[in-house]
Amino acid sequence: MTTYSGPARLTFAGGDKVSGMASLSTHQRGGVAGWGGTFRPDQTHADIRDAGEGLSLELPYDQIGSVSVTGVRKLLATQMLLTLTGSGPAPF
Repeated sequence: MTTYSGPARLTFAGGDKVSGMASLSTHQRGGVAGWGGTFRPDQTHADIRDAGEGLSLELPYDQIGSVSVTGVRKLLATQMLLTLTGSGPAPF
C-alpha cells in the first residue's frame, strides 16, 4: 500500500480550483487495485456540495489523478471533508 498526505488542489469540471490537504492511499479489494482517500479544502466552495464526477486532483510536481467525490461531511462550522475515489493510476 502506498500513501500520500499533504497539499493538493481539486479541479472541478468547469475549471475552478480549490486548494487543501489530501490523505490518500492505494488499496487492493477483490483482486482490483484502486486508490482513494479524503480531501479537506482550505475554503468552502459553492461547487463542493454538488461535486461528483469529472474532477481531478493535482498533487505537487504536476501529478494529477481523476477522482469522484463519494461523500461530503461537515467538520466544525466552516470546514468540510470530502471522500474521494480515484480512477486510473494513482498520482503518488
